[in-house]
Amino acid sequence: MEEINFIIRPATEKDCIHALTITQEMEESAKARGTGIAKRSPEYIETKMKEGKAVIALTKSGKWAGFCYIEAWGHGKFVANSGLIVAPEFRKYGLAREIKGEIFKLSRTKYPESKIFGLTTGPAVMKINSDLGYIPVSYGDLTDDEDFWKGCNSCVNVEILKSKSKQNCLCTAMLYDPARKSKTQDIALRKDFKKNLKLFERWTRIKKRILLNLKLTKNKTLNLF
Repeated sequence: MEEINFIIRPATEKDCIHALTITQEMEESAKARGTGIAKRSPEYIETKMKEGKAVIALTKSGKWAGFCYIEAWGHGKFVANSGLIVAPEFRKYGLAREIKGEIFKLSRTKYPESKIFGLTTGPAVMKINSDLGYIPVSYGDLTDDEDFWKGCNSCVNVEILKSKSKQNCLCTAMLYDPARKSKTQDIALRKDFKKNLKLFERWTRIKKRILLNLKLTKNKTLNLF
């Protein structure tokens, strides 16, 4: 594979020319995975860029390669690194990991006391989060800000979320808490998750199979998570 050097930096107003491409790719990626994400408009992405709450990756020629942005909830008590996306042609270069690292550092700079959380169905993203110090947690450990949960209404799996009273869905919840950073190894769901991507993939398959089965058999009650 040809080596490509990317420029990964905080986005600025000049990067707004890429907003439409970014939102279109986010939607296409969600369709390809068979899952949903909170839809964002180009105008929303542009706002994040202007506020300095986003990271963008470009090739040296200026071609868009990847993106991620910051959202704050609960009056800044919680922060989410959302909308991670890499252009299809650049998905074998480890770019997602680099972008996640940069948006994580930007979040820690802007919100040093905030808990950083994420909801994802992607095993690779779970592995990256784990390497950054996130741990799998219950949905109850996340923000109770209703504006955040409203964003799930555009997800194809929102009915599962509602049926579980916002306490579970196909996404896995992960959290980085700066106040207990030294204890993350003790409270991790599975310590070996940090070593093997296949374990994240297996976890995702099992969770998806169980929750989709619950959706089809509503008379059954299982509390496995």
